[in-house]
Amino acid sequence: MTNPSDKDKAATPGRRPGFIGRLHHAYYMFMRQGCWWSFILGLKGRTFGHRIVPRRGGVLLVSNHQSYFDPMLATLALPRQCSYMARENLFKNPAFRVLIESLNAFPVRRGEADLRAIKETLRRLRDGYAVLLFPEGTRSATGIMGEIQPGIALLAQRAKVPVVPVAIDGACDVWPKGAKFFRGGSILVKYGQPFPATQVATMPAEELVAACRLRIQVLLDELRAIRRRRRDC
Repeated sequence: MTNPSDKDKAATPGRRPGFIGRLHHAYYMFMRQGCWWSFILGLKGRTFGHRIVPRRGGVLLVSNHQSYFDPMLATLALPRQCSYMARENLFKNPAFRVLIESLNAFPVRRGEADLRAIKETLRRLRDGYAVLLFPEGTRSATGIMGEIQPGIALLAQRAKVPVVPVAIDGACDVWPKGAKFFRGGSILVKYGQPFPATQVATMPAEELVAACRLRIQVLLDELRAIRRRRRDC
């Protein structure tokens, strides 16, 4: 016989179990809704392709990185809870730490193989969360996508989850790297066709990394074409 807490956890993968989990889910979705309207009205934002992202089960979201807004930008169109890595020094301020941890962030030490962050990523993926990674490792100052670190392939293959490419365009103009404050502009986000878990499991790591980078670059090119058409209208 299944006890209530086990049943609740099984019925709602990707969220915390029990009453506290339901309360946290309501808080998370409330914050998501506020961010959504800020994105639409304040940043003139638009998203494309979010319906192809799996609604349940572990998913690895792999995105280019342009600004501090990106964790919000890459996940707010999805009607499910998402987790994301954030660099360790962001957790030093106690108040900010409480805020970002309440939104499912967890720390990672940059520039090294952080086994704690790797284990936490795998745990969350296996618990049914969507986990967002920025495999370039740092924000782009120009909007040009950098090289992708190879760890994403090993994470996806060990967790046995699909990989969804995500492209963000315009964020580096709205909040440039090195700037203290953001400014006006518009941001576009597009989700690409997922790599199924069965395909991820059989692809060589180098091939998967190259395929992810190519698919994100194609999405960026498509977003920039949309932006050009809007300017021409």
